[in-house]
Amino acid sequence: MCTKLPQRLEAGPPVALPSGRASTANAPRSLPPLTANASLRWDVVQRLLPAQPGRVLEIGCGRGTAAARIARRATKLVAVEPDQASFAEARNNLAGLAQVHNCMSFELDARESFNTICAFEVLEHIADDQGALMEWKAKLEPGGQLLISVPAWQKRFAELDELAGHFRRYDPAQMEALLRKAGFTDIVVELYGFPAGHLLEAIRNALAKRSLAAGAHMLDIAERTAGSGRLLQPGKVWMNDVIALAARPLVWLQRLFPNRGVGLVARARKPD
Repeated sequence: MCTKLPQRLEAGPPVALPSGRASTANAPRSLPPLTANASLRWDVVQRLLPAQPGRVLEIGCGRGTAAARIARRATKLVAVEPDQASFAEARNNLAGLAQVHNCMSFELDARESFNTICAFEVLEHIADDQGALMEWKAKLEPGGQLLISVPAWQKRFAELDELAGHFRRYDPAQMEALLRKAGFTDIVVELYGFPAGHLLEAIRNALAKRSLAAGAHMLDIAERTAGSGRLLQPGKVWMNDVIALAARPLVWLQRLFPNRGVGLVARARKPD
């Protein structure tokens, strides 16, 4: 369990399911919708995710959209989200699928280990990215897999990165070197998002520029990081269906141009 945090929502006691998963409530009726950009990312993540990921930890689960999909393969899923508003949504979206905690990953019980750890759009928010990778590796079983995503190409650092509280973006070679330095092996690095990702990023940068001009630049990086999981999310329920429908051809188009784009997914293994 996480360390108790004052004035934070905490997940209720988990209930063991026959499949080995944990539950805090009844299972949701449907999967929470992905944004268009998250749909592009998930198309790569689901392919690199182990077919049988075993016990899974997702760090920085946001609203739980990816975790809800990973739970279909996992024997157990634990998700952590430090932002209270995103945690509240994740707890609802992952009811019956996962243990969800409102804390940081280092606050989990150090005795618990996992076969697979996922962290999507998290590492770029951490000043000491090397230290974070070492902490995550310590939670992995020998032979366990780390699966992460980050924004690609430092030269593309722009308004959205500033608004979201990013310290950096990553070139593919830089990511591979970082993982190798942290002691990981069998590293796979793939770009994604071409060509739609470039247009989506341009739109999001334009919206971010307006937010920064309106005063968002006054927030410190910790506040911007905390709110990044809620940044530019659809505000109306009906928009979810529209976005899901629009994302389908973008995903199909992405598959025609593999390993190109503005996002990066990496998989690496902890040595036996």
